Amino acid sequence: MARKHESNDIGGPQPQRDWTDGHVERWLPVLPALDPDIEGAVTRMKKLTVHLRRVREQSLVDFALERHEFDTLHKLAGRGGRATPSELAADLDLAPASVTGRLDGLEKRDLVRRTPSKADRRRVDVELTASGRSIWLGAMDVLGHEEYRLLGVLSGEERAQLSDMLRRIMVVAEEGGGAQWQ
Repeated sequence: MARKHESNDIGGPQPQRDWTDGHVERWLPVLPALDPDIEGAVTRMKKLTVHLRRVREQSLVDFALERHEFDTLHKLAGRGGRATPSELAADLDLAPASVTGRLDGLEKRDLVRRTPSKADRRRVDVELTASGRSIWLGAMDVLGHEEYRLLGVLSGEERAQLSDMLRRIMVVAEEGGGAQWQ
């Protein structure tokens, strides 16, 4: 996609302004030591995170899913559509009893099915049903389309550079027990 450009004082193209440009300009007189590039990058990342969260939440409404239901379907799909309740509990960082309650609701809606394990009669396997996979994929597609729409303004090389730069930042965030995600 082409981006609109404005001319700057030296005659070269300048990217179109966004809300954050005004935000940084308002804060520079208040905090003269503020690095406008750091403030701009952090503010844009925050706003993009909020935007993508809203898109995800709307997709859950559109597909009649509660967030915990989507999370459970997502973890199950990430294991190839089949897992034990204890594996799901570990993936979701929940007590097994909490997972049982989630599975009860998903099973009533025909989104998952519990069956006795073929390998161990004492164990139960949980699997996505066709309906569960379809609803999960539908919700995922909504967010995926928005991610591609936003990042589609960048070339493939620029997307790779952005991902690499964010990885370098995340490595620092994760060092020393800082930010940790599952």
